[in-house]
Amino acid sequence: MRNLYVITLALAGSVALTACQKPFGGDVRRADTSVNAIDGTGLSDIMLNAADPTEAVSYFSRSVAENPDRIDLQRGLAKSLVRAGENHAAVTAWKNVVAHKEATMDDRVDYADALIRTGEWKEAEAQLDAVPPTHETYKRYRLEAMVADSNQEWKKADSFYQTAVGLTTRPGGVLNNWGYSKLTRGDYKEAEKLFAQAITYDPSLFTAKNNLVLARGAQGKYDLPVMEMTQTERAQLLYTLGLAAVKAGDVTIGKGLIKDAIDTHPQHFEAAVRSLRALEANVSNG
Repeated sequence: MRNLYVITLALAGSVALTACQKPFGGDVRRADTSVNAIDGTGLSDIMLNAADPTEAVSYFSRSVAENPDRIDLQRGLAKSLVRAGENHAAVTAWKNVVAHKEATMDDRVDYADALIRTGEWKEAEAQLDAVPPTHETYKRYRLEAMVADSNQEWKKADSFYQTAVGLTTRPGGVLNNWGYSKLTRGDYKEAEKLFAQAITYDPSLFTAKNNLVLARGAQGKYDLPVMEMTQTERAQLLYTLGLAAVKAGDVTIGKGLIKDAIDTHPQHFEAAVRSLRALEANVSNG
């Protein structure tokens, strides 16, 4: 009798477990593999931040085709196109995003960014003008500064760059842009200072290092500043400095710097070798 009682309890437990596992409504439905379900796993974020840009474009293109009204997918496509370097297609994608009823001011700023990438400065300026002054973001002011630069409105550019620097904890890139603006204006001393600041915030920013050397070379400073650099970077910077010296008419100094670059580089430095040969040939012909 006791065994029968145990068996009865076991059967009851089995039935209860089955009932717990059964979905609401009593029917078993096929798993939903649509974009709506996938979004819960963060796949869209992965595609935007970690996936290969081309794969991300394909993913969002399919997703937008399946869900044409979803602005988050349209936005993902636009961002992916920028990452993939497909700037003209990105402009079209951002235009669609901005036209959406749920578009934000950040979307309009991103649209302006895409327009700048394709050289459509006037339209980019118009998009930024449509953003209210109360929308104060780093990206907005960085783009405003670039547009002001393109219009040679130097005071406005400086003001926008200064504001952008204050709105980010990683100002290396915008300081480099600001320094380049000063460099193009011929304000080499101020450009040098800004490039040095950019490197302080981001020691890996080789563009700022190269621009710093250009600013120093324009002032007749033909020695490399003290900063963090690899052996390859040092060779490249010596080469840049050598070319700057040659351009300034200091050919002998320039040749010496280019020779130093060739000797410093851990591998064969073809560009520097060609430049040195050309300089020596000119001297021989002279």
